[in-house]
Amino acid sequence: MKTMLAMKLSAKIRPLLVTGALAASLAAVADTPKYIFYFIGDGMGIPEVTNAQLYNKNVLKNEKPLVMTTFPVASMATTHSANSDVTDSAAAGTALATGVKTKNSMLGMSPDTTAVTSIAKVLFDEGYGVGLVTSVAIDDATPGAFYTHVANRSQFYDTGRFLAESGYHFAAGAALRGTKDKKGNDTGLLDYFAENNVSISYGLNDIDTTAERILVLSPFHNERNNSIGYAIDSIAGALTLPQLTRAGLDHLMRVSPDKFFMMVEGGEIDHAGHGNDGGTSLREVISLDESIRIAYEFYLQHPDETLIVVTADHETGGMSVGCAATGYSVQPQHAAAQKISKELFNEFCKTKFENKEPFSWTEMELVLRDKLGFWSTVRLNPDEEESIKNMFTEIFEKHNDVGEEKTLYSSYNQFVVRVFDILNYKSGFGWTTTHHTGSPVPVYAIGADCMLFTPLQDNTEIPRKILKAAGLQLPQ
Repeated sequence: MKTMLAMKLSAKIRPLLVTGALAASLAAVADTPKYIFYFIGDGMGIPEVTNAQLYNKNVLKNEKPLVMTTFPVASMATTHSANSDVTDSAAAGTALATGVKTKNSMLGMSPDTTAVTSIAKVLFDEGYGVGLVTSVAIDDATPGAFYTHVANRSQFYDTGRFLAESGYHFAAGAALRGTKDKKGNDTGLLDYFAENNVSISYGLNDIDTTAERILVLSPFHNERNNSIGYAIDSIAGALTLPQLTRAGLDHLMRVSPDKFFMMVEGGEIDHAGHGNDGGTSLREVISLDESIRIAYEFYLQHPDETLIVVTADHETGGMSVGCAATGYSVQPQHAAAQKISKELFNEFCKTKFENKEPFSWTEMELVLRDKLGFWSTVRLNPDEEESIKNMFTEIFEKHNDVGEEKTLYSSYNQFVVRVFDILNYKSGFGWTTTHHTGSPVPVYAIGADCMLFTPLQDNTEIPRKILKAAGLQLPQ
C-alpha cells in the first residue's frame, strides 16, 4: 500500500512525466526530416575514402577534409547477401533500398522472388518527391533497387518499365539499356516513358522545366560500361555527378518543395575498383563528395528538416592504404600525376595493337610521361623500366598476343596491367582482387535523427532507420 508521502510525490511527478513525454513527442515531430538525401558510393570501402582524404589533404592542399567525414556520425555496416559473404551490387542495392537480404543478382525481390518495397516507394506514397541519380546506367543495380522487381539484374527492359511506372519525379544516369532487344530492334521502351508522362532529355541543356517527371540521359556515354565517364578523363561535354545532383535537387524543389527523397549513387568508384585503378578511384570518391557537399549546403539552410546518410553497397578491389612498395607511408602525389583512367589508356593501347600502327618506344615514353608522370613524378628503377619496355616490345613491335586481364568491365592489355601495377604500388595502393570484397563499409550521417546510425549495423538496417526518422516503416 502506498504511503501518503509516496502518493503526494507521485501526484507531483506525474505532470512532470506528462510534460516530459509531450516535449519528447514534440521534439520527435520537429526532428522528422522533410528532406532526405541518401548517398551510395558503389564499391566505396573505408580504404577508398581514406586514400581520397589523403589526396584531398596532401595533393589538393585542402584545409577542409572531405565533407562526408565531418558528419557527426561515422560508423560502419556489414554487407553480406542472402547467399554469399561477398555481395554483388544487386543484392546490396536491394538491402539498402528495401531492408531485405536477397541472393546475388536479384533486384527488388526476396530470395523466393517475392517483390519487396523500397523506401523510395514508401516515401513517394506519403507525398514525398523522389529523385534518383547515378553516374552509371539508371537501370543499373543500385538505382534499380529503388523501383524494380526482377529475378535477374540484367532484365533491363523490365527494369525500364518499372521506372516509367514508378511515378518518381526525377531520374538521371548514363543510359537506359532496355531500349533495344538482343537483335538491335527497338523495344518501344522510350515510347512507354512518354505514355507515362516522362520528359526525356539528353544532357542538361534541354530539360523541360515545366514537366513534372524528367529522365536525364547522357548525350554520349561509355557504351562498354554504361557510365557518364570518369572524372579523371575530363571528357569535354560529359555530364558529372555533381551536375546531375544539382539538377535533381533543383527539379525536386520545383515540383515538391515541401518534402522529398533523393538517392545519389557514385557508380564509377566500383568500376575503378574492378580495374584496380587507384588514381581514378580516389577522384571518383571526391566527385561523390562534391555531390554530398551540394546536399550539405542545402542542409545548412534547413538543419532541422534535413537528413543526409552516406554509405556504400560494398567494397571493390580490396584496396589498401599503403603497400610493400611504400612501407609506412602513402604517396598520393604519384596518383596526382595520373591524367587518364586505366580504361581510357587501355583503349589507346588496344587500338595501337589491333591496328598494328607503327608506334615506337620513344613515342610511348612521351605518352607515359605526359599522362602518368613516369620518369618525372613517378621514378622508375632499372628493373621496372626494363619490364615495361620488354612488354612493349612483345606487344607493339612483335605484335604477339600475350593475353589480357579480364575484369567485370574491361579486358586489359598486359602492358597496361604492368604500367598500372607500378603506378599503384608507387602510390601505396595495394589490391587483392578485381572483384568485390566482404569488408564493412562506412556510414556517415548528419541532420534530423542522425544518431540512429551510430552503432555498427547491417546494411538492411539503414533504410529502416531512414524511415524511422521520417516516422514511417517498411511494410515487410
